[in-house]
Amino acid sequence: MSPVRPPRGRLVLLSGGMDSGTCLAWASSRDRPVHALTVLYGQRHAREVRSARALARRYRVVRHVVLRLPLAGLLPSSLTDRRRALPSRAAGRGRIPSTYVPARNTILLSVALAYAETHRLDSVVIGANAIDYSGYPDCRPAFLRAFERLARVATKAGVAGRRRLRVEAPLLHKSKADIVRWGERLGVPWRLTWSCYAGGRIPCGRCDSCRLRARGFREAGVRDPLVPTP
Repeated sequence: MSPVRPPRGRLVLLSGGMDSGTCLAWASSRDRPVHALTVLYGQRHAREVRSARALARRYRVVRHVVLRLPLAGLLPSSLTDRRRALPSRAAGRGRIPSTYVPARNTILLSVALAYAETHRLDSVVIGANAIDYSGYPDCRPAFLRAFERLARVATKAGVAGRRRLRVEAPLLHKSKADIVRWGERLGVPWRLTWSCYAGGRIPCGRCDSCRLRARGFREAGVRDPLVPTP
């Protein structure tokens, strides 16, 4: 008899935001084990981590790792430096906003790749979006395809041909409104998610992330439970 192989599964990069929360709900709806990874890379607040922990508990992931990777001093951005003002709107077509964190998704996916290979997982799920997003270059389809190719030649499992790691981005071609509608069908607990760049007790409603979130809920005709009722 051949030995029983441990079940393969997915690793979700879980920031605690609405996109990664929807990705976690989607991954959990499939019949495969789910792990979650949250990285504290030096962002200006850790409010999202509370949401990530709550979401991981809600979906009973196999394991939720919160990794501290203090890189703020190496990654200049208004998300890692409190002295820099957060932009209140998107930078505009073709422009990259000050909230861009240099190589952030490359770093996060590299850590996820190492975790996935160690735990014999065959896919990493990331909430990257190329429709309603802030213009980050590492959210584009070309970047994700390139990282998948890298994974094949950068890991023992890939070189040996035993396992091909996939990078799954189920939200890549969805608008924020589409994400809200899909999340509603999946039963995403929006009250547990957090999107605001500023942190705080309630969302600021002014930063780019808050504006994108608000537009998604408005266009989907769904009330955001984090926004106080007038």
